[in-house]
Amino acid sequence: MKVDGQCHCGAIKYEAEVEPGNVVICNCEDCQRQSGSVFRANIPAPAGSFRIVSGTPRKYLKISDSGAKRIHAFCENCGGPVYACAAENPQTYSLRIGALNQRYELGSPSRQIWMKRRFSWLTELDDVPGCEGQS
Repeated sequence: MKVDGQCHCGAIKYEAEVEPGNVVICNCEDCQRQSGSVFRANIPAPAGSFRIVSGTPRKYLKISDSGAKRIHAFCENCGGPVYACAAENPQTYSLRIGALNQRYELGSPSRQIWMKRRFSWLTELDDVPGCEGQS
């Protein structure tokens, strides 16, 4: 499926091919900090299909405790995330589904990782009162 996305301010736009139903939730501390939320939802895109259409993302190199190196790309204007990938010869780009225009068409997550960092109350959200918009 062809998808396109952008940062929050629209300065960076991109497109890629993804496989619907391949959404992954990451509960790791890095994703929590970078998203400012309790997890991040991503979908992999093969490197050959990913293309920046406009703008140039700022890149941050993260070296994990294991020594693995990942690039995190974001808009230097609004801070909106664009992708993450291996620092050298990336095979895939991890796209943030919230920034994709087709985010509602990608299906439910197929797996979660870093479950030991998952917030215990996530399973209780169905019982939290809600409304259709902001009240």
